[in-house]
Amino acid sequence: MGDEKNNNLPNYFLSTLNLKNVKHGYHYLISNAIYLVLFPLLGVISFQISTLKIEDLILLWAQVKSNFISIIIYSVSMVFLGTLYFMTRPRKVYLVDFACYKPGNELMCTRKRSVEITRKTGIFTEENFGFMTRILERSGLGEKTYFPEAFFNYPPDPGMAEARKEAEMVMFGAIDELLAKTGVKAKDIGILVVNCGIFCPTPSLSSMIVNHYKLRSNILSYNIGGMGCSAGIIALDLAKFHLQVLRKSYALVVSMENLTLNGYKGNNPSMLVANVLFRVGGAAILLSNKSSDRRRAKYELTHIVRTHKGAEERSYNCAVQREDDNNVVGMALSKDLMIIAGDALKSNITTLGPLVLPMSEQILFFVTLIARKILSKKIKPYIPDLKLAFEHFCIHAGGRAVLDAIQKALDLAELQMEPSRMTLYRFGNTSTSSIWYELAYMEAKGRIKKGDRTWQISFGAGFKCNSAVWRALKSIDPSKEKNAWTDEIHEFPVHVPKCQPLVLD
Repeated sequence: MGDEKNNNLPNYFLSTLNLKNVKHGYHYLISNAIYLVLFPLLGVISFQISTLKIEDLILLWAQVKSNFISIIIYSVSMVFLGTLYFMTRPRKVYLVDFACYKPGNELMCTRKRSVEITRKTGIFTEENFGFMTRILERSGLGEKTYFPEAFFNYPPDPGMAEARKEAEMVMFGAIDELLAKTGVKAKDIGILVVNCGIFCPTPSLSSMIVNHYKLRSNILSYNIGGMGCSAGIIALDLAKFHLQVLRKSYALVVSMENLTLNGYKGNNPSMLVANVLFRVGGAAILLSNKSSDRRRAKYELTHIVRTHKGAEERSYNCAVQREDDNNVVGMALSKDLMIIAGDALKSNITTLGPLVLPMSEQILFFVTLIARKILSKKIKPYIPDLKLAFEHFCIHAGGRAVLDAIQKALDLAELQMEPSRMTLYRFGNTSTSSIWYELAYMEAKGRIKKGDRTWQISFGAGFKCNSAVWRALKSIDPSKEKNAWTDEIHEFPVHVPKCQPLVLD
């Protein structure tokens, strides 16, 4: 009966099924090739040793004594080279822990209330107000995102004092939680890197942290600004660089954005998207190069890749309306920007691929590349299956259109996109910190197991695509963890429709 049922299946389905089995078998064969070669070799060596006689062992000892000086020199050389290698190899960088800031309920803002606040400003034309409303309906944002306190005042008072107040609230809130979780004293931190794209006051944000926590006077302090939503990975890279130089050090990385002073107040539709998508959020990350921290650290940083593709000014016109018959059906990234983003992602994958992909995928990619060069360029380029290299994906929650495009490009399943989509829904676009809310989501779900690899991908103005790869050093027990998701993780995932209409008064 079962065979009869299978025979009725479409031929295409059966051929696809067989093709998948062949591919899985190929990957298994290549991945375990070393064992397939090693075991027979060990068998041959064991057999040869078992045939040795006492006379053979006496002859071997005589040869060792006759070449004793050469063996000593060789052994000393090997010890010297081994010591030199271990002293000069890159130091391992561990992520001890991280904390994502979760504002209080008083700053929570429903979508309807955010629209009302926008309308009360009286800044925008009715046409552009309607445009922002339609974007919000299709944005993927939920009803519990956060705005800074200044936005709730009427009339709004987004001055410098309020902007600093927001920055202090986010930075100090995340750092306080991080220090409490790790037990590390502020004076033990030797490196500080803060990134915030738009808000760059004087004194700097890093100076505010140094003064507030009374960090030591010789701390290496950096403030990164104007680098967009991908700056969180740039900050990690800078911290990693210094951890290769300073022995037994801690590095504190703080990633955030500031909204109070930086809402767009004009009527250029392409610039209004940021007003709709961005929300309050931030993260603090503690890195260490101390071998003693390996036992308690959550992750090890294995790779960082940074790619930058040039873009003309027109590429920043990143929002357009699409018409379907007489109805506006959604928001999309402009064609120019999507092409540049795709190129940046492709460059990032090309660089990262050889470092993380299994040999089976590298062989397929190399063979296809040679075939295209020699035979015909009509042969489709082979797209590596990155799901074989990573168990988890943290894709910057820049907006629904971005996530849809990346899911299609990388052929990811809904489960792999869930952390990004739920972060966008619950917290909105928190800029550089969104990839940390996504990692916290997976920890709260209990999905991080020892040895799992996580790929953090961030996109930013420039156009930049930066990524970091982490390997879990232990399984994360959600019952022992407390983060921004802990109190409500049981409510997720939720279904987010493509359009959530707003009923306005």
